[in-house]
Amino acid sequence: MSDLLERYLACWNETNSETRQSLLAETWAVDATYVDPLADVTGLEEIDATIAAVQGQFPGFVFTPVGTVDSHHNQARFGWGLGPAGEEPLVIGFDVATTDDDGRITQVLGFLDRVPG
Repeated sequence: MSDLLERYLACWNETNSETRQSLLAETWAVDATYVDPLADVTGLEEIDATIAAVQGQFPGFVFTPVGTVDSHHNQARFGWGLGPAGEEPLVIGFDVATTDDDGRITQVLGFLDRVPG
């Protein structure tokens, strides 16, 4: 499921709205949910808006993988970092994602491990 992580992070890193919406449609189920300590959204439009808001809050930052993907059945957990490209991430978290039989993300439960003060 490492390709899932690549596609997932590509959605979060894409700053062009039209391209990001296309990536979301390829990667996520139409009625997917995303929940973390700061967001609880359903559907591609709300997920897109959440991603755009994070990009607005952290302009120029990128999401990168942290560690390896641990997966079984239709679920995976993985760590990620958010920070300036090529630098140590300022924010670190991990997500648990479930997928449908087509490999599209149906649910993400996100956790924040390190957030700047």
